[in-house]
Amino acid sequence: MVPSGTRSPTVSVLHVLAPAPVGGLEAVVPGLTLGARGSAVEARVAAVIPPGELDHTFLAPFRNAGVEVFTIEVSRRGYLQERAEVARLCNRLRPDVVHTHGYRADVLDAAMARALGIPVVSTVHGFTGGDRRNRFYQWLQRHALRRFDAVVAVSRALVDDLAASGVPRERLHYVQNAWYPPGPPLDREAAGRAVGLAPHAFRVGWVGRLSAEKGPDILVEALSQLGDVPVTVSFVGAGPLRQSLENRAVALGVADRIRWHGLVPGAGRLLRAFDVFALTSRTEGTPVALFEAMAAEVPIVAAGVGGVPDVVSTGEALIIPPEDPRAVATALREVFRNRAAARRRACAARERLEREFGLALWLQRYEAVYRAVRRHSGSRTR
Repeated sequence: MVPSGTRSPTVSVLHVLAPAPVGGLEAVVPGLTLGARGSAVEARVAAVIPPGELDHTFLAPFRNAGVEVFTIEVSRRGYLQERAEVARLCNRLRPDVVHTHGYRADVLDAAMARALGIPVVSTVHGFTGGDRRNRFYQWLQRHALRRFDAVVAVSRALVDDLAASGVPRERLHYVQNAWYPPGPPLDREAAGRAVGLAPHAFRVGWVGRLSAEKGPDILVEALSQLGDVPVTVSFVGAGPLRQSLENRAVALGVADRIRWHGLVPGAGRLLRAFDVFALTSRTEGTPVALFEAMAAEVPIVAAGVGGVPDVVSTGEALIIPPEDPRAVATALREVFRNRAAARRRACAARERLEREFGLALWLQRYEAVYRAVRRHSGSRTR
């Protein structure tokens, strides 16, 4: 225990990931690094990116922010080069801990740090299922996680899932995501202009990857049951289901009530453009988009999957069963018809976000994980 008034010794952490333009882990890593400035955690970032993408969206928050970032430019299948570059970087920096994020870094890069005697930590945000190739990658990730010094799961359901996969319980840590705001949300008028929405429609916003696990098809189906509501649905995001979703919307006769905005960096700042935020996922960890809606004080309709019930209750959102378009339609209709109750829930959600999901306690929990694996590694070496 550190005596009162004495600063804890610094622990150096290298975060390693292959970032997408947007996503959960792409929001968590800036929080862990930028939020840790001035603390006892000295954080650096190693970002594995495709060649020629030094303007990658993920890198933008770190520019002139005082966090050292190393870019490793490799092709999509440049696995050996990536492992060699990560090993060289770890050998040069000799961090106390390497913290990997995402299946690629978990499977390829953590082993390089472990071979150098550096303890490794991973944060697992969830498993999406998907096609055979994606399920194989996730099998590799689960197998790799068994050898980590610590694995952080962002929901209680994930803790049980990982334990069932063979990750020892004593190495599992339950740490929900926290809210690290990249900037204040735009007001309703400015956000509406930014996404080109009519000022008087009832606007439903959906944000995420257009893929099966996120359930955009469930919202399209629900829209066909809302003929009595003057609703427009905005899908903010890109993904493999875009064309099939458009085709289904045409078949259901609702295509003229949907706006496809594509990938929008900083989409969380635009949420006040909407009268309600819909989360229709089939599986989730602790979704950052949910925090963004809470921060924007937008009424929420959310499927009660994964870590969602640990973030919002029926006092802060309308919680619906997963894969139930009729329930989605009923909840959206309720928001439309009872705006005052929806507003009260949205205000309560904002208050809960500030009360329970602040940055300080979250960073302290991660620091405790880092210190624990460093101590264990040191005793093991001795």
